[in-house]
Amino acid sequence: MTPRVLFVGRTRYRLPLPESLARKWDALSDRMEVRVLASGTGRDPRFRLVPPRRLDGPRFYAMLPFEVARELRTFRPDVIVAESPYEAVAAELARRLTRSSAKLVVEVHGDWRLSTRLYGSRARAAAAPVADALAGWALRRADGHRAISGFTASLVEAEGREPLGVFPTYSDLSSFTSPPVPVPSAPRVVFVGVLERYKNVEVLAAAWRLVAARVPGAQLHLVGAGTQAAVAESLAREGVRWDRRLEPAGVAAALDAARALVLPSPAEGLGRVVIEAFLRGRPVVGARSGGIPDVVEDEETGLLVDAGDVKGLARAVERVLVEPGLAERLGAAAHDASARWLSSPGEYADRVLDVVRRVS
Repeated sequence: MTPRVLFVGRTRYRLPLPESLARKWDALSDRMEVRVLASGTGRDPRFRLVPPRRLDGPRFYAMLPFEVARELRTFRPDVIVAESPYEAVAAELARRLTRSSAKLVVEVHGDWRLSTRLYGSRARAAAAPVADALAGWALRRADGHRAISGFTASLVEAEGREPLGVFPTYSDLSSFTSPPVPVPSAPRVVFVGVLERYKNVEVLAAAWRLVAARVPGAQLHLVGAGTQAAVAESLAREGVRWDRRLEPAGVAAALDAARALVLPSPAEGLGRVVIEAFLRGRPVVGARSGGIPDVVEDEETGLLVDAGDVKGLARAVERVLVEPGLAERLGAAAHDASARWLSSPGEYADRVLDVVRRVS
């Protein structure tokens, strides 16, 4: 029998779906009856979207238990898949409210505790104790879990549960899969990611200033936006190139123009941009924490340093800029390793279906 699955998440959609996202949801829809409860605008019979409003985040989560309860009564899913432990709180409350027998699967894409501590306004930290308690409660009440990396699997295991599946979410990487171009000789590195505290943007800035003082002509390209924009603005005044947003083809071009990707995040769930860099034949200089070591092998496909180590990060960046042959050797190995992180929409959907069936 085809399972009915309700996917609940905070992702904001604009329908109709772009082709890159449609591949994922079409593959899932071929294997199960799908309903998506999320935020956004537009029409698609599979999606029920909550339009963005003032105080969007708090309003969304306050309404979410009742929105899930409505889907439990009308769509009557066999399984709910929650995008994070926070959506799982709403799903568990809705199950209790409706006395539904639907099973609950929680996806763990990263350390959920950072969303209140190292993301957005520092005032959000006041909600951390309550948010942590609720998320932990929902994780323990869930019938199954899906992690995206060894690191996120360890977070599930710390709550006394074993994930039913460990695999990344499907991403359209077609902009990065053409044959890589040679590593440039210009001493340039690139950072791609949101400008938030959990990305260690201030550590990157401090390390870069050390590199710039030691390596003539050294260049840094920042790609991203967020609450740490002031850090990027100060670097831009010092000559760093800063793009707030680039389309995938632009990100691929930025990687091609760099000798390495720099990613000092202390708790990255997996890091899609790491895989993008590997596909372009570029090594990664990253933190030895979170999910980065699940992908990057130190001295083989990149260089790893302790999270928060400004001097260590500066030394590693300097090495890929000036050490003869290093970026080329690491980049070639990175490209060879990229294949293990690729999957088709169908392969991803089959893995999700396997998790669904194991809890049904």
